[in-house]
Amino acid sequence: MANRTGTYFAFDGLGEDDPSKSDFRYYATVQSWDSHRHIDFKFTNSHEKASAVRATSTVETLKASIRQRLAASKNMVVVLTDATRKTGSLLSYEIEMAVDTYRIPLIIAYPRYESILNPSSHSSKWPNVLRDRIQNSTVKAIHIPFKKDAIFDAIGQFTVNSGTPTIPLAYYSRETQVGWGYIK
Repeated sequence: MANRTGTYFAFDGLGEDDPSKSDFRYYATVQSWDSHRHIDFKFTNSHEKASAVRATSTVETLKASIRQRLAASKNMVVVLTDATRKTGSLLSYEIEMAVDTYRIPLIIAYPRYESILNPSSHSSKWPNVLRDRIQNSTVKAIHIPFKKDAIFDAIGQFTVNSGTPTIPLAYYSRETQVGWGYIK
């Protein structure tokens, strides 16, 4: 198996050719944090560890690239929004492979929330494959707001190599989120 040092980012492309109209914008935000010299945020991007695919690639080519990238990943950040589809997107395949085949812990990030203290209250955003794996406890996941400190901490802490969440609905304590300034 590949050296599992990367972080895989997953989001629903929403069937859009224009990345600015999809949840790609959240991945672009994390890339900008990583490249900004005044922000202390660095990660190994699994998407850079495999050959690039084109928008015109076949579904099987895309899936092969996904598997290659997941095999090199220590964790997976999954961005979920109100627009995330329940079925029919490659996001469902990515979650299924990450959990069932590669046993990768998930970092479920929800944009537009100041804090996450009750992950179940966000179940309306879960794709069906995630909901099923939460219900049968096969996924190990921490649920966080889409914020730099939470994402950075989770990427460093929850990996296949150490510190995997032990339950499907883990979240940071209120005290931790207060310390980050997310809650008063």
